[in-house]
Amino acid sequence: MAEIEFSSDLDDIDWAALKDALVADDFDNLRTPEQYRRSHENSHAVVFGRCQGRFVANGRILSDGVCNAYLVDIWTATPHRRKGVGREVVNRLLATVPGQHVALFTDDMPAFYRTLGFAPQVGGMSRIVGTWLSGG
Repeated sequence: MAEIEFSSDLDDIDWAALKDALVADDFDNLRTPEQYRRSHENSHAVVFGRCQGRFVANGRILSDGVCNAYLVDIWTATPHRRKGVGREVVNRLLATVPGQHVALFTDDMPAFYRTLGFAPQVGGMSRIVGTWLSGG
């Protein structure tokens, strides 16, 4: 298998290609390529993984820069799972927020995040405000 190259550089990202990779792997959340660009640009840190030029991993972290951070959009393409790719993405992101409390939501990967030291926390709540899909 070809080696995966990791990058945090936003300058050379083909946002339509990232969206296509996410759609193909059933990880799309209906954002447009422009919305993917904006969400990544507004993040504290991002990591992309590419294999032979194609996107196979992605992740980003939001942070207040002091004490709280939030992992989002952690994705590894199905053929590359269970090979340390997701772990590398998360570890690179966590390295950007030393000493901070890092939260995340996951429906289907709690075992993976436990291996990285995360533990379930009771009492969390969330709410979607407005309709972000309309661009607002």
